[in-house]
Amino acid sequence: MILRSVHPLAVILALCWICNEITAHRIEIDPGEKACFYEQLQHKDRMSVTYEVGGATAGGHLDIDFYASDPTGKTFYSQYKQPTGSLSMEAASSGKYEYCFDNTMSTFSTKTLSFSVHGTLFSEDEEQIAPVEREIRNLGNSLQLVKDEQAYLVQREKIHRNTAESTVS
Repeated sequence: MILRSVHPLAVILALCWICNEITAHRIEIDPGEKACFYEQLQHKDRMSVTYEVGGATAGGHLDIDFYASDPTGKTFYSQYKQPTGSLSMEAASSGKYEYCFDNTMSTFSTKTLSFSVHGTLFSEDEEQIAPVEREIRNLGNSLQLVKDEQAYLVQREKIHRNTAESTVS
């Protein structure tokens, strides 16, 4: 029987991966515009956003403004004119959280932006699980963060290689 050959640790890790979700995006933001995205989170859900400006038209700077707001509309995180950045947060309350990439400071440069969103859903029985299972979940989350960072670095290397090749030729 196939199920007998599956190690219990493998099953637990697979369940941890099911609880995680990740998406990666690449968008262009025109000068004077902003792009906002929304995530519906429950109390104690975790979310991370990592971004990098990978290109700008018309010789513009590789920077963007980034901010995040809670369900009441209060901005709880902001970065201004940065080429890269990240946000890791735990939802203080349930509701729709907003994060925006703002290019309104630019008057002529379209920005190409790569970003990824990683989330971990909170489980009500989190306090009642065995310490070994809690550590396995933490390990699974940490592995996902390493995977996200590696994908980010691959994208960054590709952008820098393209820039170097275009200036050499």
